[in-house]
Amino acid sequence: DLAAALNDRGQVRYLRVEFAAAVRDFTAAIECQPAFEVPYYNRGLVRYRLGDFDEAMKDFRKVLQLNPQFEDAALSLKQAILDKEEKQKRGY
Repeated sequence: DLAAALNDRGQVRYLRVEFAAAVRDFTAAIECQPAFEVPYYNRGLVRYRLGDFDEAMKDFRKVLQLNPQFEDAALSLKQAILDKEEKQKRGY
């Protein structure tokens, strides 16, 4: 289906370090199928990698809302919280 195809293309773009394009694809996949948790997780990973911890945490929380058993999202959320706190402690 279209949402899965957009998610897959986003993953390819993420691996190519085309982060803006990957975020667009993941967002488009979410718009096609809002209950599909995987593109939220993938978008969160890109945002995390870009240091946008607040937006990454929103995506990871949405994943867990849709699928509380999604362990990688729970781990990623914890890591984003820790990294945000560390960034704030260091003052940047």
